[in-house]
Amino acid sequence: MQILQNAFSSPHPLPPPTTSMATLFLCCSSSSLSPLPSPPTASFGRRSCSTGCIGIGASSPSTSAYCSASSSSKPKVVVTRERGKNWKLIDALGKQGIGALELPLIQHMEGPDSNRLSSLLRDVTFDWIIITSPEAGSVFLEAWRKAGTPNVKIAVVGAGTASIFERVIQPSNRSLDIAFSPSKATGKVLAAELPDCGNGRCTVLYPASVKASTEIQEGLSNRGFEVVRLNTYTTIPVDRVDPTVLKEALSVPVVAVASPSAIRAWLKLVSSESGHWDNSVACIGETTASAAKRLGFKNVYYPTQPGLEGWVVSISEALRVHEKSQTKLEV
Repeated sequence: MQILQNAFSSPHPLPPPTTSMATLFLCCSSSSLSPLPSPPTASFGRRSCSTGCIGIGASSPSTSAYCSASSSSKPKVVVTRERGKNWKLIDALGKQGIGALELPLIQHMEGPDSNRLSSLLRDVTFDWIIITSPEAGSVFLEAWRKAGTPNVKIAVVGAGTASIFERVIQPSNRSLDIAFSPSKATGKVLAAELPDCGNGRCTVLYPASVKASTEIQEGLSNRGFEVVRLNTYTTIPVDRVDPTVLKEALSVPVVAVASPSAIRAWLKLVSSESGHWDNSVACIGETTASAAKRLGFKNVYYPTQPGLEGWVVSISEALRVHEKSQTKLEV
C-alpha cells in the first residue's frame, strides 16, 4: 500500500522561536515566604506545588529554575522538558524528597503541516488516528477542537501519551475514543499490533514530529494500511542556557529526559562544556533510552512502560545506585 507521507506539506518556513518564560521556584514553608528580589519589568504569574514551592514566572532570557524538597537540600535531578512542562515531574519528585534543577533543553515549534490538521479532521474520516507523544496529543487536541470535535478513534503509544487526553474525555462525550494501546510502548510494536479493518480498506492519520522516524508508517504500510502522515510540530534546542546553571547541572547526579531531542541537546552541552560526563540519564521510556545509549551514555535508566510514575521510579533507582557508589568511594 502507498504511504501518503506529508500529503499536505506547506512550503512556508517555520516561524521564529518565541521568547520562553523563565520560572523561578522558591522553596518555603506554608506559613511564610522569603523576601523576593525586585522583579524585572514584566507580568508575573504564580502557581504552587505540593512540596511548598512557589513558582513565579516572568519574561526573561534565563532558562533555569530550582525547586527543592527543603531549603537546605541540593538538587539531585536536572529536569529538561520544555518551559512550563516540568511541574508535574518536579511535584512528584518533591513528594519523594528529591530536589530538582530545571534546565529546559528544548522548545516545540509548529511544523509545516500544522495548519492542515484541523481541516483534514473536519473533511475526512479515518479509521485510526495515531498519537505517539504528549506534544503530538496537545497539537492534535487543539486542531480537533477547531474542527468541531468530530468522532475519532485514537491509538496511543502508551500511558504517558494517553494521559494528555484525560481532561478531555467525559463519560457523556464519546466523540474522542482512546481505543488502542500496544502491549509495549514503542512505535514498532504499535505498528505491528494495531487492529486492522478486516478485509476492507483501513486508513490511518499520523500527526507527528518532523523528527519522528518513518518506522510507524512503514510498518503499517507493510501490513496494508493507508497512512497519511502530517508533520505538525518540531523540536529545537532552546535559544540560550544560563552558563552558571549549566555548570551546576553538570554536577547533579541524574539528568531526566523525555525525548531523543532532549538527550541530543544535553550531549551537545556536555561536549562543549566538560568534554566528559558519566553521571546517570533517567529516560521517560525505551525510545528515549535507546537514543541515549546510541549516543554513548552508559548509565541509562528507564521504565518498561512510559509515564510519570515509572519515570520517577527510574530516577529514584538511578539516585540509589549513585549514592551506593559514592558510599563505596568514601569507604
